[in-house]
Amino acid sequence: MAEVLVLAELTGDGEPTRGTLEALTAARVLGEPVAVLLGAAHPAADRLARYGAARVLVAGSADPAVDLAAHLVGPAVDVLARLVADRAPAAVVVPGSAAGREVAGRLAVRTGSGFLTDVVGFAPDGTATQLAPGGTTVVQARVTCGTPVHAWRAASLTPVPAPVATVVEQVLVEPSPAREARVLARVVERSAGRPALADAAVVVAVGRGVTGAAEFALVEQLADALGAAIGASRAAVDAGFCPPSCLVGQSGTRVAPRLYVAVGISGAAQHWSGVRSAQTVVAVNSDPDAPVFALADFGVVGDLATVVPELTAQVTARRG
Repeated sequence: MAEVLVLAELTGDGEPTRGTLEALTAARVLGEPVAVLLGAAHPAADRLARYGAARVLVAGSADPAVDLAAHLVGPAVDVLARLVADRAPAAVVVPGSAAGREVAGRLAVRTGSGFLTDVVGFAPDGTATQLAPGGTTVVQARVTCGTPVHAWRAASLTPVPAPVATVVEQVLVEPSPAREARVLARVVERSAGRPALADAAVVVAVGRGVTGAAEFALVEQLADALGAAIGASRAAVDAGFCPPSCLVGQSGTRVAPRLYVAVGISGAAQHWSGVRSAQTVVAVNSDPDAPVFALADFGVVGDLATVVPELTAQVTARRG
């Protein structure tokens, strides 16, 4: 079976990101997934094997003084380009994070290959399903030159375990000038005890309909009652209610929670493209004609200053 290289991205805790596990799950349609890790050997290899990585290639520098994982995207492109030349894989799949998309684009240029982004599915013949910007148009496409490079769109499927006995191999790569861009520090933002937005099972999101700090505090209380992450539309971020890390949508995080509560969100396509994978959507909006009601599973028309506290009270009472 042909190999499919999957670039593994890790969280700050050293675990594979959800996007990595999604990419491994999807890559099985194309061939045998081979995970590519940058840096020293890592316990993440066991986790990658649980999701079908038959091999884990741990890429390090031929110069022992250089840690490839401590640099930006350049070394990842170097490693993948070397592996494409040496192993002739059927395809390369990269998690569609901001860094991942940049790696995929550079790799395609470096190897003279075709590149597809926002991929949400594969067929065995290599045809990829893409969502066009905004998430409203589905496209079937296939790379016809070089080694296909795919950037997987996050939150497009639920990762499915497929445990295998994996083989860990060390790969040494000569450092290139691209490694000169180096990560000097990483800052972990305080989350107020809430789950990470990208992996949250429940998300409460705010939009333009929230008009002040007092109303935003009501939304926070609902989120805490549900054990939810806080998300936001572009309007709420621009208004300063939430940091940019809370942005959900085309230019923010794509989420796939069991429950998405949209408070004061109109339902613009740019925002909704990041919510398509939510299982159940509840919308609260005072405008009965808001587009969000055509997208939600359940809707409540009313003043959020009245509706949200009642929701919080009901959730708290039912949870005892």
